Amino acid sequence: MSDEQLKENDPHQQPEADDSDGDMTVEDNTPPIAEDQEAFAAAEGHGEDPAGSLQDEIAELKDALLRQKAETENVRRRGEKDKADASAYAVTRFARDILTVADNLKRALDSLPETLGDDVQAFADGVSMTERELQNTLSGHGIVLVEPEIGEKFDPNAHQAMFEVPSNDHPTGTIVQVVAAGYRIKDRLLRPAMVGVAKAEGEAPKVDTQA
Repeated sequence: MSDEQLKENDPHQQPEADDSDGDMTVEDNTPPIAEDQEAFAAAEGHGEDPAGSLQDEIAELKDALLRQKAETENVRRRGEKDKADASAYAVTRFARDILTVADNLKRALDSLPETLGDDVQAFADGVSMTERELQNTLSGHGIVLVEPEIGEKFDPNAHQAMFEVPSNDHPTGTIVQVVAAGYRIKDRLLRPAMVGVAKAEGEAPKVDTQA
């Protein structure tokens, strides 16, 4: 018998492995270390630091919040001021009407002679008391008297020149007569004081035609 026949009939003979059908190959997908390092370096060189970007964004948000807070505070203050002004100046129109009454009381007192009889003196005292009470009431509402002194320098922001008086006794541009007192409400001029102003001798008189 030949050797092949003996191998075929040998029960202990192990079959030979078939290299063509049983060959299995395992692929290595791990990239080279050098490529990983190059990719990381490129990303690090061209990318932004996430922590730094977050800090910048937080800073911008804080700045926007502070600006908005400041604007809100300004709006609140303007609202409070407008409310206070509306309350303070609400009596302006009424006060202007009352000023005529105050003027008449003042003129009545100024026209009284220095010496009065007992009956007239009692009447004059009553008028004087009424005039003082009216002034106190006006003052309680923030309306104060603007009454310039004789010889005071004329102020166009507080006085209205009704006429000019030639005078050598008073410097030019000073007040020589008060026709009617002025009034101020809070920080606004309610009515200027009406006055006569001194001018140098020989100058043509000027009269306020708009009074």
